[in-house]
Amino acid sequence: MHKANNTYRPNKSLGQHFLNDESICVRLIEEIDDKIDFDQIVEIGPGPGVLTKHLYKTYKNKLHLIEYDQRFVGLLKDTYSDISEQIHQADVLRFDFNKIEGKLIIAGNFPYNISSQILFKAIEYKEKVSFIIGMFQKEMAQRVAAKHGNKSYGILSILMQAFYNVTYLFDVPPTVFSPPPKVMSGIIKLEYAPNKFQILDHKVFVMMVKLAFNQRRKTMRNSLKSMINDYKISDEITFDKRPEQLSVGELVDLANHFVTNKKSNEA
Repeated sequence: MHKANNTYRPNKSLGQHFLNDESICVRLIEEIDDKIDFDQIVEIGPGPGVLTKHLYKTYKNKLHLIEYDQRFVGLLKDTYSDISEQIHQADVLRFDFNKIEGKLIIAGNFPYNISSQILFKAIEYKEKVSFIIGMFQKEMAQRVAAKHGNKSYGILSILMQAFYNVTYLFDVPPTVFSPPPKVMSGIIKLEYAPNKFQILDHKVFVMMVKLAFNQRRKTMRNSLKSMINDYKISDEITFDKRPEQLSVGELVDLANHFVTNKKSNEA
């Protein structure tokens, strides 16, 4: 049996906010489509196991848990002794997802203080991570789903949308957590879309996006000056816009232009 959530005090330094409303868990799991190509499902930061209980009912033999807090590792292993080998005490940011065979779904009420880092890590394993669904601070969730022209649109928005189809699902109020966070939360899902923008060189694309948005108030001409100087650029390419004015597709086209020109210059 599960021990009551209030048996364990949330650790603020780990960004823990325990979900108390199980209807949210049910809604989250309902968003995991049967058509998704995956072999295992990984819950990050299960804590006392409110979401875990529902994932276990449906995905028992495919379920892996990654929990950093030793208090909950023992609780989870006692509660789910039949899958104890699939419960990993680890820092998810250092965890090698290749240890888990096959394609993965990542799910969870993610620790708010490392949620963006979890998404950046997922990009590193994008060919392996088929689907992500989770709870974030609303501001973070909106940033991931933001479109160009929106002030929330930035590096995280672009890199996630370049490789995943992102959908903002619904808001989650502070009252369903213990302790209640001071902000609204939101649930988003991300489905891997293999190279939907036909990126020619992922490293060049990522480098260009980071370079542009590190100076987002400047025009692309000024923020990308170091790159522009290294390439023969067509007169048809305009750099007079600021980076947040360009869609993901337009940024990919620009990065591909750099790649094509570099190859032609080297030929």
